[in-house]
Amino acid sequence: MRIGAIADDLTGATDLGLMLARGGLRVVQCVGVPASTAAIGDAQAIIVALKTRTVPASEAVARSLEALRFLEAAGAERFLFKYCSTFDSTDEGNIGPVTDALMEALGERRSIACPAMPANGRTIYQGHLFVGSSLLSESSMKDHPLTPMRDADLVRVLQRQTRHPVSLIAHETVRGEGATLDRALAGIAGIAIVDAIDEDDLKRIGRAARDMRLVTGGSGIGLGMAATVPVEASGEGAVAIAPSPGGAVILAGSCSEATRRQIARAVEAGAPAMRIVPASLASGDLTVARAMAFVQGARGPLPAIVYSSAEPGDIAKVQQALGREAAGALIERFLADVARGLLEGGTTRFIVAGGETSGAITHALAADTLAIGPEIDPGVPWTTFVREGRTIALALKSGNFGADDFLLKAWDLLG
Repeated sequence: MRIGAIADDLTGATDLGLMLARGGLRVVQCVGVPASTAAIGDAQAIIVALKTRTVPASEAVARSLEALRFLEAAGAERFLFKYCSTFDSTDEGNIGPVTDALMEALGERRSIACPAMPANGRTIYQGHLFVGSSLLSESSMKDHPLTPMRDADLVRVLQRQTRHPVSLIAHETVRGEGATLDRALAGIAGIAIVDAIDEDDLKRIGRAARDMRLVTGGSGIGLGMAATVPVEASGEGAVAIAPSPGGAVILAGSCSEATRRQIARAVEAGAPAMRIVPASLASGDLTVARAMAFVQGARGPLPAIVYSSAEPGDIAKVQQALGREAAGALIERFLADVARGLLEGGTTRFIVAGGETSGAITHALAADTLAIGPEIDPGVPWTTFVREGRTIALALKSGNFGADDFLLKAWDLLG
């Protein structure tokens, strides 16, 4: 049996790859839809990482269906649509429209939505999504520049996006004795939000959903799905990676609280840092060559950081001046160009913060297939790819993921 996964961003895809590998599966992660299935080999799980979280819903649907066709051709029998554990979306989508399209393409009349990732504090109880001890709507996600999440009731949020009825399978049913959960899943009409507060819940849900062809949710549900696939050996404890000699850099396009704390902690530890101001990019005052020179000339116990992270109020001012999408695209293109130039100049170790930024940079580096390496923090592994005979280490971090000392731990793992 093969699991085929469609992820709506790069960081989420590597997160899922880590969960499936932890479950003992052989995993291949593709960046974008490959031209052929030649690189799949004997993988038991195939992940196609897209960049569809914030594109127009029609575009997200088209790309996701293309990925589905590839996965079917690669032999996948069960499918997972993976999105963020904070359910990043707007009232127009893209979670609902993509789920609808995948259900229709697969001829399915029921599915589940379970974005829980307890290891990172994302839990679902009575259909409400919590970030730590706070409701999603009271967390920093309420001010996300692209997908502000101001409603924690996932039944209500998803119902605004989908044409299917949305129901709830509450925690008492998830923990029910015998076949209680199995019966509840079999009785779904449309899409059900499923409560989960720990990894045991996710494994229960994954096992109970073993006959569903389509499951949707965060990377945590991958643990449960992996438990239904026979494996030859455990994937616990991914092997250490050995990138080719070369420079290192941290590139951050995320403005999340977690990323801002991580940058502050790294700067306190001696990391040189350059902040990107979008107005300077628009005016041409800050160039790719200048940023590259800063990184290559920096000296310190940690690699140089080039970042655009800012407080919500500052972000709002930039978006008002340049437009929300234009401001984001400007930064992504700039960081992608910096990454491409650094790779050509000998840099072999990259940490990238932010889902949209990760997509842009991975494309710029031509990293088509990623191997999953050791876990830095829950949900964030090192990965590697080979480019012109060199092994490149790449960590793709969702903006909200990782402890405050994440950047320090990442470099310690590389020795």
